[in-house]
Amino acid sequence: MARILIVDDEPDICELLEITLRRMKLDVETTQSFRGALRTLQIEHFDLVITDMQLPDGNGMELVQHIQKQYPNLPVAVITAFGSIDLATAALKAGAFDFVSKPVDLARLRELIQAALQKPQPHNESLTLMGHSQSMQQLRATVAKVARGQAPVFITGASGSGKERVARLIHELGPRSAQGFIPVNCGAIPAELMESEFFGHRKGSFTGAHDDKIGLFQAADTGTLFLDEVADLPLPMQVKLLRALQEKSVRPVGATQEIAVNVRIIAATHKDIQHEVAAGRFRQDLFYRLHVIPIHVPPLKEHRDDIPMLSQHFLENIARDWGIAPPRLSSQAQAVLHSYDFPGNVRELQNILERAMTLSDQQIIDAEHLQLPVATPTQPSTTGLVYRPEEHPLEDFLLAIERQAILDALATHRGNRTKAAKHLGLTFRSLRYRLKKMGFSEEDNDEAAEDGTRDV
Repeated sequence: MARILIVDDEPDICELLEITLRRMKLDVETTQSFRGALRTLQIEHFDLVITDMQLPDGNGMELVQHIQKQYPNLPVAVITAFGSIDLATAALKAGAFDFVSKPVDLARLRELIQAALQKPQPHNESLTLMGHSQSMQQLRATVAKVARGQAPVFITGASGSGKERVARLIHELGPRSAQGFIPVNCGAIPAELMESEFFGHRKGSFTGAHDDKIGLFQAADTGTLFLDEVADLPLPMQVKLLRALQEKSVRPVGATQEIAVNVRIIAATHKDIQHEVAAGRFRQDLFYRLHVIPIHVPPLKEHRDDIPMLSQHFLENIARDWGIAPPRLSSQAQAVLHSYDFPGNVRELQNILERAMTLSDQQIIDAEHLQLPVATPTQPSTTGLVYRPEEHPLEDFLLAIERQAILDALATHRGNRTKAAKHLGLTFRSLRYRLKKMGFSEEDNDEAAEDGTRDV
């Protein structure tokens, strides 16, 4: 039996919540103060905490922060005064699972409790965020933490960087995973159809409305609605979206009654949303409503060390679809990929490899099969390596610089190791030793062997 801790100094509220929860076959403990909650949490295990925001010796925000620090896997919901949206948003940013307003809507409360107590389902392995780089490790940790709650999430990142993948993973790891994930490209819906698409319509409400239609909000009820490219919404639709989010209800076109909806909103854009707000193209109040938990997906050029792993993953997937053995990337091809900036990010990497497999003999993919421009000797490295002692030991940073310099030289000289060694001021043997440490295998067709310039 799940155990719930209620923290509220109003006896009537405590009694109402306790009766409601016991009818749900839940074990309930109550306390009337912040200090009482701290003592109870120290000696007993709970599956959910529900706290009022106003306590006689503290406040619910402090309790949320304490639980996030000391019991990170314990969901906590807050009860706020009616209309205290700013306070509720601040609680969500601090890590609260969800909130309810006074007077407490018991049906809404039951939905919140069921969502909080639902254990995440095993997620789709294909959605895993791949990469060993620090930025990807941080992204995975953020996603895992954010997925447990109900707060709106705002994802930024360049096109092709994987924003929808992140959104789907948040859904899969969260308590709504058994329900629907409804993605919508806000920039692809004609302005005159947006209200009908989002909120639905009634038969006969406009020309062509031959039947009732449910909108995206209703389709995503109890699940997740992903608003991709949300910055492309026209201003009139932004107003209507804001109202739907505030009221947690929608009114289909041609209807006279509101329909309650319970959805988690995840929004995303490749644009600079702060600039869009400042320019008046995106409503500030809607921005604050959506931008509760921000997540940034880094472009591929900022985590280049993940390119080999991602390449292998894509080659294996493509080969499986084609019914062939996965090909191998030559060291020249690896060097070219590592030096390329990938303006299309991970999506472009996948397309490049699929094209290369078409052009190659499907056993070895070489640099020319990639059909990418190579660096010239005058081009600076584009890795943007910056030494931050708090993030990397000096030795690791120096190794990263060495690796980048070698890969840039190989790319510049189209994989010719002899020329790359000369460019770097190294002997061929020294370069070969460093490449071996970096994980590159010896190749029988090395161009250096052909011109007779190997060191002895």
